[in-house]
Amino acid sequence: MTGSLQIKNGKFYMVLNATDINGKRKPKWIATGYTAKGNKKRAEQMLRETLREWEQQEKARSHGSSTMFSDWVKHWLYDVASKRVDTVTFEGYENTALTHVIPYFQGVSLKELDVIKLQSFIDQKAENGRKDGTGGLSPASIRHIRNILSQSLKLALRDELISHNPCDGLVLPKKQRSELSYYNEEQVIQLLTAVRDEPLYPVIYFTSMYGLRRSELLGLQWDSVDFQAKTFTVRRTVVQNKTVTEKDKTKNAPSRRTLPLMPPVFSMLQCIRDQEQENRRLFGKGYHESPYIFKWTDGRPYIPHFISEKFSKLLAQNGLPHIRFHDLRHSCASMLIAQGFSLKDVQDWLGHANISMTADIYGHLDMTRKQKMAESMAGRFDEREMPETAR
Repeated sequence: MTGSLQIKNGKFYMVLNATDINGKRKPKWIATGYTAKGNKKRAEQMLRETLREWEQQEKARSHGSSTMFSDWVKHWLYDVASKRVDTVTFEGYENTALTHVIPYFQGVSLKELDVIKLQSFIDQKAENGRKDGTGGLSPASIRHIRNILSQSLKLALRDELISHNPCDGLVLPKKQRSELSYYNEEQVIQLLTAVRDEPLYPVIYFTSMYGLRRSELLGLQWDSVDFQAKTFTVRRTVVQNKTVTEKDKTKNAPSRRTLPLMPPVFSMLQCIRDQEQENRRLFGKGYHESPYIFKWTDGRPYIPHFISEKFSKLLAQNGLPHIRFHDLRHSCASMLIAQGFSLKDVQDWLGHANISMTADIYGHLDMTRKQKMAESMAGRFDEREMPETAR
């Protein structure tokens, strides 16, 4: 790296003989802040120091051009992402990177990486990316992979190891509207009747009535319940990837919401609280103190994965149609819509971030209700009462 001092408008400027990422000469002007009169030695000293710094950066960039992309993803994952996101998010990044990204790009350097290689990777994962070999990854999974590619390459772009982010040109599979699985009101009643004597009954009942996310349900603590006002507030979550993580926050701001306690739920929570006190007496020193509402008899909170796995087993044992535990949330929404509540009502009840999300998921259910409304209105008028021009 070489450079010189130039005077412009009575001040010293350093002109560095730099090159861009493609090796083309690209002089760089840097102000010294010194006036030309009486400051030549200071400006020369600043030039020498600046040239040393740039030479070190050039060496780093030269080393980076031979860096393997798989190694760079590990650097981003463990040295950057791990410090910026929560445990569950990081574990999701790690699982995806180690399973899909890093193995695929072994032997490919940052310098060699381009949009063609990335697009080929995305297409392959979309067509046959599942670990069990049964088909391609979902559009949502593909977007999760792209997020890892993009973030790691943004870091490389920031450090001037690449000239642009090749992710910018990727074409992703279109999002597909999946058919919702849910129970109607009759099926929900059948489910609740079948599991009435199961320890998990309060969990299933509460979720069916309020449509809470699993993380929100397991995050409910006793201080979330106001027995005097007969309300409860969703303010915490418990999530699980490799580890169980407790968060003093919800998925988004609208997810933090206060809902009224239905009379049967009010009574159920009172019974749970009384039983907890009895369990504390029975287990004595063996009781695990926990502020959470839904837990084992010895006080240990339920683990998220256990809830989903046990729910599936209960459905199979009782010969009920298979749905996921999360589909109880959809079941709640479908019952609300069937009763005539608007999508805005459903949005507030479920804690969606915006009405467009609610419409995207449940809009077709709302249209079914509107069709019935239209048929009901049409049935109230006899064709003979229509104006001649409208027949």
